[in-house]
Amino acid sequence: MKQIKIGTCVPGTKAEEWLKGFIGKGFETFSLNFHMSLEGTDLDKLALSTEKLLAGTDSEITTVGYYCNPIQYAEHRKTLENVICTAGKFGATHVSTFAGAWEGKPVESAYEEFGKVFRELADLAEEKGVKLGIENCLMDGTWEHATCNIGFNPKAWEVMFEEVKNDNFGLEWEPTHQMVQLIDPVTELRKWCKKIVHIHGKDATIDWDAVRHSGISGAVPFVWHRMPGFGDTNWRDIISILRTNGYEDDICIEGYHDPVYSGELEMTGQLHALNYLKWCRGGDFTQTPWEK
Repeated sequence: MKQIKIGTCVPGTKAEEWLKGFIGKGFETFSLNFHMSLEGTDLDKLALSTEKLLAGTDSEITTVGYYCNPIQYAEHRKTLENVICTAGKFGATHVSTFAGAWEGKPVESAYEEFGKVFRELADLAEEKGVKLGIENCLMDGTWEHATCNIGFNPKAWEVMFEEVKNDNFGLEWEPTHQMVQLIDPVTELRKWCKKIVHIHGKDATIDWDAVRHSGISGAVPFVWHRMPGFGDTNWRDIISILRTNGYEDDICIEGYHDPVYSGELEMTGQLHALNYLKWCRGGDFTQTPWEK
């Protein structure tokens, strides 16, 4: 069984500059992420420059993320298709995105269009030899008023995976987005692990006193996104469940959200998360002598 590698997410528009700061610090993989737009980035040129940056290192780019609304916006879908077609030039085996939505409308209203769009996208990804993952992020949406992603709740996943049955299609999952819904991520992972194609390493801290006294309407903050190692989730359980279910891909830390370990403490937090997750996976792989 392959080792679960630990890496980090890097903004795609800053990849050339930021990768230089991450290389050599122990990150085994990288995910290059874009939000709603490539902002003029030439993916072919970026693939060449990142290849040069990573040459001679033990690190690799495993994922290109383009988080968009391919249901509502034709230009988003076209760009996502381009990302899928060029992911291999980065050496990436995964493309991650949002499931899309009809903005301001209930989740269920987008099911039919989701099926039409993502059956074609999953087929394209399969043709290009990459896995296609839907991040489980609410993006400030609700069940009755979605924003750009219907794929944040297991009730929607049941329909999504009936609509798109490709083996290369699944979830890009992280505990945080479930915890802000007061869903237990470990319990959920046990049920849905077989549909997970990529993991974001981000956690959360829930203030249960705030929940008890003020609810979750947003009037009083009740949850904070955290680096792994500073949140409420037991990542030893998560990695054990992943291993038990045959997961062999990576976990990419998603920083830039922690209210404490950000700004000048960002790299401190990222390195703590990196070392913590490596510890949770059992350290570095060591060959058992009698299993050779």
